[in-house]
Amino acid sequence: MDAVERLISEFSRLPGIGRKTAQRLTFFLLKEDRRQALSLAEAIVALKDRMRYCSVCFNTTEQDPCPICRDPRREHDKICVVEEPSDLMAIEKLRVYRGVYHVLGGVLSPLDGIGPEGLHIRELLERLKEGVKEVILATNPTVEGEATALYLSRLIRPLGVRVSQIARGLPVGGDIELADEMTLTRAFEGRREVEE
Repeated sequence: MDAVERLISEFSRLPGIGRKTAQRLTFFLLKEDRRQALSLAEAIVALKDRMRYCSVCFNTTEQDPCPICRDPRREHDKICVVEEPSDLMAIEKLRVYRGVYHVLGGVLSPLDGIGPEGLHIRELLERLKEGVKEVILATNPTVEGEATALYLSRLIRPLGVRVSQIARGLPVGGDIELADEMTLTRAFEGRREVEE
């Protein structure tokens, strides 16, 4: 296999990258100077060499514990539970949440062989002993995400910790007629009074 075909094959293995996109990326890099390609390669190697998971929340980090867990200005009595580090990053970008996080590392998916022991649920329950007042469930609005949120809620509520879930509903700029049934149902369930 020549170098071009090998890189196309490697790019194609990435999630969301089909063969055409892999070809475009490969030929883009082929046109760029050597420094650009080396910079990309070095960034990938640095990612694999320096990044690890936080021993507290399981976010990706270069320092353990991660900067969020170490920050004394964060509300450590609130834990937002997310599926993956990318979900945490999306919430952080909003700058509206000042608590800490817990990354599950996926969702319950019996068909894929992922049960509670395959996620960071035990570690979450241990953290709740440290004076946590609220757990905010921010799993994705999928069947597996909803099942995981329900499972966690049933484990956490008996411990006397408040459990909430982020609201679900229509995206800004979305059309009601294009919304699926679950999204529209959640939009009605999460409705609130109109403020003047």
